[in-house]
Amino acid sequence: MPEQEPRWPGRFSGPDVAPDYPDEEPPPWADLLRPGSGPPRDDPPAPVGRAAAGALRAAARRRRRWLILTAALVVVAGGLTAAITLRGGPAPAPVTPDGLITTFQPGELRTVPSACDTVPAGTVQHYLPGQVKEASPLPIDGSAGSACDWTVDHPPVYRLVELNLLAYAPSGLASGNGSATQAATDAYSQTLQTLQDPPKHSAEPKATVSTLTGLGNEAFSATQVFRRGGAVTDVATVVVRYHNVVVSVTLNGLQHSNRGSYGPVSMSGLSAAALAFAQAAAVALR
Repeated sequence: MPEQEPRWPGRFSGPDVAPDYPDEEPPPWADLLRPGSGPPRDDPPAPVGRAAAGALRAAARRRRRWLILTAALVVVAGGLTAAITLRGGPAPAPVTPDGLITTFQPGELRTVPSACDTVPAGTVQHYLPGQVKEASPLPIDGSAGSACDWTVDHPPVYRLVELNLLAYAPSGLASGNGSATQAATDAYSQTLQTLQDPPKHSAEPKATVSTLTGLGNEAFSATQVFRRGGAVTDVATVVVRYHNVVVSVTLNGLQHSNRGSYGPVSMSGLSAAALAFAQAAAVALR
């Protein structure tokens, strides 16, 4: 059985970076539900040499919060829209008079499979040789979202694979007709844009992006090199949209460490592994 850990999946981690799973940190949407009532923070000061890594963790949290907030708001807006259309009839109409779609359409998924179960053990062992630690973070939105992490930390090898599956619901916040597929398309496009053009003062470098064909309805791969605090980490990302589901795989490989002996890393090897995990997850959605 995979190890259960009550935490949110991190974006960047390694032996030189404290794991981005603060137990005392509430879900990213908690402040929206209870303004000003979040638990007090009492984080210990970062050790010398980890100040730059803190910037990476902050950037990761911002991106993760944005993605989860978007998904949460999409689901809430979809529920409100459906509730409005229920007035005056026993069931919501597929399309409102103004053309807004409020129900799931053929081919769209309401739930996703367990992320850890979508990748065959043989694939994991092939791309992550050695002793692998598997963990299932808490779901983002019940059965509509699932995540799984695989970690190998045996010098000179450090790898962290993060797989996330998220099914979007119809929403008035989505562009176009507000369908579940349109909501997922919006999220996919925003992720692509953020990788290509990170926000000003972001700790994330611009990614080199390539379009992928034959995978889902649309897909892309991206590579980045993070240099912080003397450590160098190569990151390969693959994002796939299949109807209203977005699959994202992020693979961190420690290229150089200022503490311990890690590396080298092959970026092409990281990209191939991220692609294999994404393909397995996409197949499980069919």
